[in-house]
Amino acid sequence: MRKLINNIIGKNISIVVLFSILTIGLNAQVNQPNIVFILVDDLGYGDLSVNGGTDIKTPNIDQLFKSGVTFNNFYSNSTVCSPTRASLITGRYPDLVGVPGVIRGVKDQSWGYLCEDAITLPDILNKAGYETALIGKWHLGLEGPNTPNERGFKFFHGFLGGMMHDYYNHLQHGNNYMRKNDSVVNAKGHATDVFSDWAIDYINVQKNTDSPFFMLLAYNAPHYPIQPPKEWYEKVKNREKDISDKRAKNVALVEHLDDGIGRVIKALKASGQYENTIIVFSSDNGGHLPSEASNGNLRGGKIDMYEGGIKVPTCMVWNNRIESNSTSNVIGVTMDFYATLANLAGIEINHEVDAIDLLPYLSNKTINKNDRTIYFVRRAGYNYSGLCYYAVRNGDYKLVQNSPFEEFQLFNIVEDPLETIPLDDNPKEFHNLRYQLSQHIRKAGAIPWQKKEK
Repeated sequence: MRKLINNIIGKNISIVVLFSILTIGLNAQVNQPNIVFILVDDLGYGDLSVNGGTDIKTPNIDQLFKSGVTFNNFYSNSTVCSPTRASLITGRYPDLVGVPGVIRGVKDQSWGYLCEDAITLPDILNKAGYETALIGKWHLGLEGPNTPNERGFKFFHGFLGGMMHDYYNHLQHGNNYMRKNDSVVNAKGHATDVFSDWAIDYINVQKNTDSPFFMLLAYNAPHYPIQPPKEWYEKVKNREKDISDKRAKNVALVEHLDDGIGRVIKALKASGQYENTIIVFSSDNGGHLPSEASNGNLRGGKIDMYEGGIKVPTCMVWNNRIESNSTSNVIGVTMDFYATLANLAGIEINHEVDAIDLLPYLSNKTINKNDRTIYFVRRAGYNYSGLCYYAVRNGDYKLVQNSPFEEFQLFNIVEDPLETIPLDDNPKEFHNLRYQLSQHIRKAGAIPWQKKEK
């Protein structure tokens, strides 16, 4: 707390905002809040009605955004699943913890291995007296030592793998990766319903304990295959007369997801735990355009380093602590919630992280930390030949390489948010960002991303 106070005093922040932030921090120490982090999979930036979606209805997620602070400039740490998840639970850039790309069970197409010495968010929350749980998708390893229970989560009820090939049989390459801790489970029903039910079960168990809890609720939806329940698809087709079949399926899958999230929030309220629960909502990357996800007016989608691939809808809610209907323009990244949630739980971080604490920047009335350089990375096989490609943002400028075989392009992301006008005549910013990236690559080069063979 002393560190937080000193950081805030050193900034030009109004007394009202200062008091509000200090109150949040003090409450965290006196009465540790529960934390529910809802991470959805491949949600398009425009696939929420609160974000302007005209053919989609997401009342429960919309209400979350209205109940707290909306981050207008928030990014996932990568364009794909595993790297962003690695950053969330470690507070580090993904290539600095061994996960520059997607971790798969197929060895020759697996591009990451979570560093065994990385200190995870559940690790530090456990020491602070929290019960910790992962409900849903893991995607950071199929075997020890990189399973959820071995990486800090006291309780795991979910899916070890990445992409389910069927939302009803829950198989990936014919394998059942559904687990309750280390036991194989045969779940019944649509995966979204299954994970919502398991989250509600966990909430109801925790209401009878004295310890605060952290629950990472990581849905597979709306990741392809785009497979909504039949009745949800038919409802969308009947309502939206001119919608394509593929788009209708994507909308239905998101609306079904919204319903599940609504049931989880309802359970928090019914159990009396909502008032002292911080809720974060975000996506692991942008929407998948071939599945007719909508990223609004943003350029590109999942896999791209353009805004559509990495800019994600994100909000944080804490009833009566965080101002409702508020916004923040701070440039944030998924990993920043590591430091932010640690502070709210009263935990001092004494090891290296790349995350920043977002608490001082929850209001646009405060000074915004938009002067840091942020890196985005993805390593991939197939058409990418096992190489990395990158984006870098600092302030108004963003350097983009959308595949390992393309030249870097510089954009002023504030004046040109659609990334249509490369700045060929701005060498200072171009060379500065490229140099900073080179130093990040040097640092990441010391980190192995494959398991050492015995």
